[in-house]
Amino acid sequence: MRSSLKFLLRPTAHQQVALTACLDDHRALYNAALEHRRTAYRMAGVSIKYGDQSADLKHIRATDAGGQGRWSFSSQQATLRRLDKAFAAFFARVKAGRTPGFPRFKGNGRLNTVEWPKDGDGCRWDSQPEHPTATYLRLQGVGHVRVHQHRAMRGIVKTIGVKREGSRWYVILSCDDVPAEPLPTTGTAVGIDLGVASLVTTSDGEHLDNPRHLAASADRLAAAQRDLARKKRGSNRRRKAVARVAALHGKVRRQRLDGVHKAALALVRDHDVIACEDLRIANLTRSASGTVEAPGRNVAQKSGLNRSILDAGWGVFLTILADKAESAGREVITVNPANTSRTCAACGHVAKENRPTQAEFRCQRCAHVAHADVNAAINILRAGLALRDVAQAA
Repeated sequence: MRSSLKFLLRPTAHQQVALTACLDDHRALYNAALEHRRTAYRMAGVSIKYGDQSADLKHIRATDAGGQGRWSFSSQQATLRRLDKAFAAFFARVKAGRTPGFPRFKGNGRLNTVEWPKDGDGCRWDSQPEHPTATYLRLQGVGHVRVHQHRAMRGIVKTIGVKREGSRWYVILSCDDVPAEPLPTTGTAVGIDLGVASLVTTSDGEHLDNPRHLAASADRLAAAQRDLARKKRGSNRRRKAVARVAALHGKVRRQRLDGVHKAALALVRDHDVIACEDLRIANLTRSASGTVEAPGRNVAQKSGLNRSILDAGWGVFLTILADKAESAGREVITVNPANTSRTCAACGHVAKENRPTQAEFRCQRCAHVAHADVNAAINILRAGLALRDVAQAA
């Protein structure tokens, strides 16, 4: 299987300057390649492809040896492929009739990742194995950067990426042939219902708390954003205020990731089969504002619900759950979420009135009473097991 690992880099002050220059030059290359495509099509109706721009790289590097020429040729090709993917996605959206979203130029701080497609080509993981107590990453034009390797490596390193998050630098390794770590079977299956009051409610009646990290940091974020709004654009004080806001958002993100990792791991350890809803989170969190001609209703309430859903991190949780289940040899089954919260787990009666409140389920036919999320989780488990039986029979 394939897996990704993320480690904190500990560059020196000189290396931080070099890493920042690397990002800036790759951003300049991206913007120049985008302008090349735009101008060629506007002036001559010619569509420039990745192969054309990749062939021009050697001339660019030769004429700018102190700038573009000091970085890895392969990493620059990866940046050009990134632009090519942006155009491919743009044309796919046009063809599908969605909002196109033409590729945009990257402003200062808008390109924070550089990728090296192959270990050993302009980069080298564990570049100084003679240091048994420390790990180093060698990058062309930067040098040997120390890595805070907090966990053991598994698999073969294929691609290497360096990412800037606020004032921190990270290395992201994509590894092939990562061995699975199957857990002992437990003989149990569980259905889970995602929510806002509780992040996860299981069919066994267990509730995993939703920490609401964004809500907990709301006051500090609001103060930092008010301070940012008062700063003059382009000033040093504004850059510092932007960094403070970014640091707060980064902390919330790390807290959320830590929480969902622990919740997913607990489920994977305790159950062989996990059934969950196949949620379309982008649709669930769509704005209710509508248009000028047809304004939406309950816009403020829907906005608050959207914020709570995104704060809970349902999408991140489901992704991490699937990854951990694959590594542990567990099975995750996704089911259609339609009517799972309106169906009585005792008699199967479906009605909107079965759920008089957000937390209470009371069947209008058989008078079955249960916690609404537990009732939904039981329905999800039954639907998941039914799908599993059909798949095994086929």
